[in-house]
Amino acid sequence: MAVFDIHHPWAFTFGVLGNIISVFVYLAPLPTFFRIYKERSTMGFDSLPYVVALFSAMLWMYYAFLKTNAILLISINLFGCVIEAIYIFIYLFYASKKARTHTAKLLSLINVGLLALIFLLTFFIFKGPIRVHVVGWICVAVSVSVFAAPLTIVFQVVRTRSVEFMPFPLSFFLTLSAVMWFAYGLFQKDLCVALPNVLGFFLGLLQMLLYGIFRNVKPENEDKKLPEHVINIMVLGTPEVHPVDSQNCPDKIGVSQEENKDEEDEAQENCVPCAISLEPSQVNVQLESPVLVVCAA
Repeated sequence: MAVFDIHHPWAFTFGVLGNIISVFVYLAPLPTFFRIYKERSTMGFDSLPYVVALFSAMLWMYYAFLKTNAILLISINLFGCVIEAIYIFIYLFYASKKARTHTAKLLSLINVGLLALIFLLTFFIFKGPIRVHVVGWICVAVSVSVFAAPLTIVFQVVRTRSVEFMPFPLSFFLTLSAVMWFAYGLFQKDLCVALPNVLGFFLGLLQMLLYGIFRNVKPENEDKKLPEHVINIMVLGTPEVHPVDSQNCPDKIGVSQEENKDEEDEAQENCVPCAISLEPSQVNVQLESPVLVVCAA
């Protein structure tokens, strides 16, 4: 194969390094799914990142098969398809009925419907090298979208002055992965591989820079952590009802007021009023909304 050709030693070297580093990136969500396994619940995590990652890996595999002589692209995206499919299977196994239905709709829409549409349009409308270029630029668009997703985490770090949701190892491996695949695309003269990794490289540098700035900064409001929304609910305490002697309280229905006036006065003296004392108590309910860092190799 050309990828092992002596004329492409650097492409082969960077491709192998890109495969190794991207494996670590794909394995980054393992702690999340170990937690899901322990809790026997998805705990509010969204399946969309894994569905999109599976879609991206499948699309890049299609591009690699069209391009030919791209065994290193096939290998890493095949691994990505397998690991993302395992993630989604675990998610579906422990998800609620509503979350499972939502994930099934996403899979049908993105991984079946959209992928089939791209395949049919590019396979029957375009021919030869044009088909490869069209599929390649579709891959670029998807990769840019995936790389741009962590920008929300960057804005969150700047706003909260906390790097809690942006672990340094993940940012570091994302940056290394972008460098390796950029170099691979450069030596292979494949713009579709090199271009999106330019964005990935600068985004990784930005994340590491912010980590260096804010890693020792104490958050302004330590009590208000983002993943936990504390809601103060005023709950009325259990009412204290004092019993009433119903025998001493007269039934005034159908009785003349004049005839029973004396009896009413006497009964009212013996009647004990119903008193309800409500003691407000404050309950702190913590709703955990985990933040998931999405990354794509």
